[in-house]
Amino acid sequence: MGNGEIQIQDVYRSISSHTEGFFRDNGSRFIAHAFPVESEYEIKSILDSLKEKYHDARHHCYAYRIGYKRDKYRANDDGEPSSSAGRPILGQIDSLCLSDILVVVVRYFGGVKLGIPGLIRAYRTSAADALGKATIIDKTAGEKFKVNFDYIRINAVMKVIKEMGLQISNLDIGEECSLETKVGLSIADNFTERIYRIKGCSVKESLKPES
Repeated sequence: MGNGEIQIQDVYRSISSHTEGFFRDNGSRFIAHAFPVESEYEIKSILDSLKEKYHDARHHCYAYRIGYKRDKYRANDDGEPSSSAGRPILGQIDSLCLSDILVVVVRYFGGVKLGIPGLIRAYRTSAADALGKATIIDKTAGEKFKVNFDYIRINAVMKVIKEMGLQISNLDIGEECSLETKVGLSIADNFTERIYRIKGCSVKESLKPES
C-alpha cells in the first residue's frame, strides 16, 4: 500500500471550533450553530444546552456525522415537514465531506408559512452560512495503546516512539513503567509488532479507533 493510500485511510475532515450562521425569510429567523463533536453524548449535551438557550424557538433541527468512517449520522426535523430541515442540513455537511460535526438550526417562526421548498432553502442556507465561517481541519483516525515495560527497556521503547513520530501521554516511570500513545490506523500493526519484539514489553489497545 502506497503512502497516498495510507493518508486517505487515516485522515478525514472536520471543523476546528464553533461557528454561527443566520438566514431570514418572511419574518422567520434561522440561527445555525456548527460544532466539532466526537460522541453522541457530547451531541446530546449541546442540544440540551441550545434548547435551554433558545427555549422560546419553534424548532431545533439538526444533523450530525461522527467517526472517521463517517458512518454514524442522524438528520432530525424536530416537527418540520419530513426531510425539509434535517436532510438539507446534513446535505451541507456532506457537501464538504465533514465528520465529527454537529449542525443545529434554531427557527423562530415569523407567522408566514414558507412551504417545503422555502424550508429546504432556509435550513440549507443557514447551515451553509455557519459552515462557510468554519476552519476546516484534517483529523487523524487512530487507536490508543498502553505499553507496559521494565525500566531497563525504556530506551528501546522510546526509540520506537520517536522513530514512528508518536506522542506520549500518561507516562509512568518506576521499576515497572507504562505509557499511552495514539497510533494512526495504518501503522498500528507495525507499532505493535515492533513493541512485541522488545523483550519484557506488552501492549494492549486501551481505546477503540478514535479521532
